[in-house]
Amino acid sequence: MYNIEEVIKHRKPMRLVDELISFDEENACVSVTIDENSEFYQVERQGVPSYIGIEYMAQAIAAQAGANELANGKNIRLGFLLGTRKYKPSINYFDLDTTLHITVKRLLIDAAGLSVFDCSIVDKAQPEIMLAKAKVNVYQPEDSTEYVSK
Repeated sequence: MYNIEEVIKHRKPMRLVDELISFDEENACVSVTIDENSEFYQVERQGVPSYIGIEYMAQAIAAQAGANELANGKNIRLGFLLGTRKYKPSINYFDLDTTLHITVKRLLIDAAGLSVFDCSIVDKAQPEIMLAKAKVNVYQPEDSTEYVSK
C-alpha cells in the first residue's frame, strides 16, 4: 500500500486526507481524522464544515488515480475537479475526533479523460450512517504539462 503523500500531489496545508486505506482500478477508500489541527477546523463548532467533504472526495479520487498510476509503473498525472452533482451532507459539521472514511467508485470514464465517481463519506465508528454523498466529475488529461506554469 502507498502512503498518501506518494499518491497525491497536494501538500500540507491543502492535503486534507490522511491515509490511503485501499484502492483498485475503479475504487478507493481514504481516511481523515478531524482534530484541532485540521484545515478548516472551527473551534466554536468543534468540527470541520461538511461542505469540505467535496474536497475530501476529490482528494480520494486523486489518491485512486495516483495509486493506480504508480501500480502500473507510470508517473502521477494532474487531474481537475470539474464539479459535483447533488452533494448531500446529512450533517453540518464533521465532529472533532471523528475518523471519516471517504470511498469513491468510478462510474464511467471516456477517452478524453472525463470521469464520474460515486462518492460517500461515513464515520469509521458508524459506517452504516451516510454523512455525505455525491457524484463528482473530474478531468485527467493525458498530458497535463500545458496546465502547469513553468
